[in-house]
Amino acid sequence: MSSGLGRVNFIDGGRTVLSNAARGGHTAAVKTLLEIGAKSDVDAKDNSGRTPLSWAAHNGHEAVVKLLLATGKVDVDAKDNSGRTPLSWAAHNGHEVVVKLLLATAKVDVDAKDRMYGRTPLLWATWNRHEAVVKLLLATDKVDVDVKDDDGRTLLSWAAENGHEAVVKLLLEMGGKVDVDAKDNSGQTPLLRATRNRHEAVVKLLLEMGGKVDVDAKDNDGRTPLLWAAANGHEAVVKLLRSVK
Repeated sequence: MSSGLGRVNFIDGGRTVLSNAARGGHTAAVKTLLEIGAKSDVDAKDNSGRTPLSWAAHNGHEAVVKLLLATGKVDVDAKDNSGRTPLSWAAHNGHEVVVKLLLATAKVDVDAKDRMYGRTPLLWATWNRHEAVVKLLLATDKVDVDVKDDDGRTLLSWAAENGHEAVVKLLLEMGGKVDVDAKDNSGQTPLLRATRNRHEAVVKLLLEMGGKVDVDAKDNDGRTPLLWAAANGHEAVVKLLRSVK
């Protein structure tokens, strides 16, 4: 019974009973399944390559994540068909406690990139404005703070575009570890992104804390931050940019 328990009654998408219970956050069911023999299938992947831990982490089911980790048999870095790990999904969705649990194993690859966008857990947390998760990942001192995704976008680039002042400040406080003028595949720097999206407070932060930010940086279309600000009719940012020229 124990050898096949986890593989019987496949649910839609190729999920096992254990996987479906983990996905739904059914803690009691997960506990029972593990107790009566489903441990052998604790890493069974469904049609999308997702394991029970991947689903539990994705959906923020802390108690289920704890149970699965406690088996000592789960692959904490198991990648699905998109190259996403449990940490990647937890960071993406802002599940702070789950991120803590995964980091506490000391077995996760904090900089694992997915295959679809080339993003690390930290890039996903930044992209989705999950400040608490960003702080947790930065605190490991194991993350690449200047990592680029497949679009050439850095953490600072995404934070600047999203107007996420707190994360921009966190990154700028790291000093030389962050390239404030890093260009993406469109030739846009974080300052260009912030200016283009009318984030005045972020523009101020970049100018005040970013050291020698290139205010004349041109994107692939030859546009500078000043040109973007003028095109948007953003007078306050135009004044800010002219004040440093």
